[in-house]
Amino acid sequence: MIRAYKFLMRPTTGQQGALAAMLADHCSLYNGALQERRDAWRHTSKTSVKYGGQSAQLKDIRAFDPERQGRWSFSSQQATLRRLDKAFAAFFRRVRSGEAPGYPRFRGVNWFDTVDFPKDGDGCRWDSTPHDPVTRVRFQGIGHVRVNQHRPVAGRVKTVSVKREGKRWFVVLTAEQAHPEPLPETGSAVGIDLGIASFLTTSNGEHVANPRHGRRAADKLKAAQQALARFPRVRRDQRTANHQRAVDKVAQLHGKVRRQRLDHAHKTALGLVRAHDVIAHEDLKIRNMSRAPAPKPDPDQAGTFLPNGAAAKAGLNQSINDAGWGVFLTILHAKAASAGREVIAVDPRNTSRTCPQCGHTAKENRLTQEKFHCVACGHTAHADAVAATNVLRAGLVRRQANPA
Repeated sequence: MIRAYKFLMRPTTGQQGALAAMLADHCSLYNGALQERRDAWRHTSKTSVKYGGQSAQLKDIRAFDPERQGRWSFSSQQATLRRLDKAFAAFFRRVRSGEAPGYPRFRGVNWFDTVDFPKDGDGCRWDSTPHDPVTRVRFQGIGHVRVNQHRPVAGRVKTVSVKREGKRWFVVLTAEQAHPEPLPETGSAVGIDLGIASFLTTSNGEHVANPRHGRRAADKLKAAQQALARFPRVRRDQRTANHQRAVDKVAQLHGKVRRQRLDHAHKTALGLVRAHDVIAHEDLKIRNMSRAPAPKPDPDQAGTFLPNGAAAKAGLNQSINDAGWGVFLTILHAKAASAGREVIAVDPRNTSRTCPQCGHTAKENRLTQEKFHCVACGHTAHADAVAATNVLRAGLVRRQANPA
């Protein structure tokens, strides 16, 4: 089993400059490799350049530019080229499947925030001073960097990554470990219904409030973005001190909302995993749910469009993204796998329109966002609790049909 750990680093001022230079040089390598692929396709009879050919050029690149490329780990540079190769593989996969292709783009220094080291001990060393009470990680070209290790690392460290978030630097580890002991069985199964009014509702009738972190920070974020918009758009090295402070303020607010959202998702998922052996949830297509409505051309007047509810849908999309359903479900699956729990995704269609008493399905059963009233048998309940109950039943049926 592979498990990830993320720790805050405490680099010195000089080490911060070296870490930033490492990111900038890897970003330059990424953009140069992307440019080579574009030129080969456009100007050399549509020739495709692969990872193997670009990796073979690394030795010459390092010899030609020892100050910028030669001082960093060879393996980390290979990992950067593999990242570009994966971006092109995903691009061609989307082309074949008929999705929006999204051709790989050049990365600015601010958008290139991670350097990967594929193997601990090759260009990096985790806890390189085991006899020192202070945990340190060593990187080639940077030295020993202090780490705020807030929990022990179980298992053998496989990969090490450096990540920049705003002004903070983190080290991300992946460790291989034996499958942990599962939690004691509780004999309980639950279905959950994700929503906007309540973050989730269980089949037991419990509601978890939606914290709406993004909406609560909207006023502060709006003011910070307005202050940033007063400065002209210039390159990073041309920013004044006030301009840089405005940029950092916006980044800090976004980072705080992201951390709050992650904290809420972790705590909610952990509570469900500890209390239930089986958890059923709706298999939501969140990307489709938050997609903007298609425009409606006016057939009577060329060049004009009919109302399509885009403004109302934009508000709903913002609420969906603020809730962070996708992040929560990813965390829930990871925690369940670690605890030996079972998570089942079921078809969400008609879960809130089907009566749990008589099975009658009709649009009229759901009177409002909260009220459910069956037009056939008269059963009344909270609409989200009805949906969670139906999700649980569908999950148990699927579990019996496909035993582990």
